[in-house]
Amino acid sequence: MTFARKIIIISASSDIGTEMCLKYLEEGWAVFGSYKTETDNIDKLKSLGASLVYCDLLDLDSTKGATIELIEKCKSWDVLVLCPGTQKPIGRFIDCDFNAWEESLAVNFSRQIYIVRELLSCRNIENERTPTVLFFAGGGTNNATVNYSAYTVSKIALIKMCELLDAEIEDTKFSIVGPGWVKTKIHQETIAAGTKAGDNLQKTKTRLAENAFTSMEDVLASCDWIINAPREIVGGRNFSTAFDLWGSKELDDELKNNYDMYKLRRHGNNFKNRNG
Repeated sequence: MTFARKIIIISASSDIGTEMCLKYLEEGWAVFGSYKTETDNIDKLKSLGASLVYCDLLDLDSTKGATIELIEKCKSWDVLVLCPGTQKPIGRFIDCDFNAWEESLAVNFSRQIYIVRELLSCRNIENERTPTVLFFAGGGTNNATVNYSAYTVSKIALIKMCELLDAEIEDTKFSIVGPGWVKTKIHQETIAAGTKAGDNLQKTKTRLAENAFTSMEDVLASCDWIINAPREIVGGRNFSTAFDLWGSKELDDELKNNYDMYKLRRHGNNFKNRNG
């Protein structure tokens, strides 16, 4: 008998989370997940068979309760996806309310890691497929994303944590993907921030006006590739939907031979050092 693969999607109420739920429901997966906001999309997902629980990542008790519920509902998951995110507070670090800044780190980083830590206890290691944990990265890895410090620091921490977890837990693969500019409601946070967003305000307005975004189809396809790729190729790495040659043999071969590729590293390590 063939059993449906099981996927847990944290933040099914996000735009990417909703689309992922729809994709895997259509493909016959057993879909579980969490949501913060009760919307028509959540009602639709539930009607299609998704088993969803309420979770407010800003509330530790709510996060713990949702995690317990998910463990009860999904005894043996194959894929765990975490796609919540907020860019707030937007503005110079010195001008931000520090409580709001810390809360952003909780939503974008620490509460996600808490959920992973608890849910690892019920990952499916009996199947021939390696269980997958997939996070979402953001901008700022290669430059200073001015006025988005909490969001950027959280995403960089996720990138490094992904590598650490992959090195420590050999029966599970941990990967992270940067989807690029995707047309989701997160951009409304920048619009609402106004001039506090700096140059990114006009960049966001231009993207919205020109509809210049990475397609949701590409985002889902790149995630699906990571989910189904071998651990030796994608484990511990940070991928870009918009720029990487994901799904190609050329990239697969390069990744197999380059341990440091697509990981967080200090630039310029080849410059002459004190030891000659």
